[in-house]
Amino acid sequence: MSDIAPAAAEVRLDAWLWAARFFKTRALARQAVVAGRVAVDGQPRKPSAAVRVGAQLHIVRGEENFQVEVRALSVQRGPASVAQALYHEGDAPRQARELARAQRRAEATGYRPPESKPDKRARRLLRALGDIDAM
Repeated sequence: MSDIAPAAAEVRLDAWLWAARFFKTRALARQAVVAGRVAVDGQPRKPSAAVRVGAQLHIVRGEENFQVEVRALSVQRGPASVAQALYHEGDAPRQARELARAQRRAEATGYRPPESKPDKRARRLLRALGDIDAM
């Protein structure tokens, strides 16, 4: 009897997303699938749907969009180098995501969060400004 188990022909969608490191926990992967942020071959699926090699996945995670092709199956989460071997992403979607990330970063450069909590005078001014929006 051999110690090596035969490769699985299919894996649960939420387990594969977790193993491929698109989501930090399997519960987060399940929530994303239920919310419709993951599509398999252009169709929304349930978390228990089977993923097979060659399937095209569209994954929305926050403001990032991923278009990937499943290259291998795994239900075990491993190092990032192993996880990246589970899928292939084309250059065009990757470049579009990097461009969008750079644009968001450029838009955020003008904002500086306050260095400390507002004092009593600043809170009064903020409340006064808040009344302008009520009009």
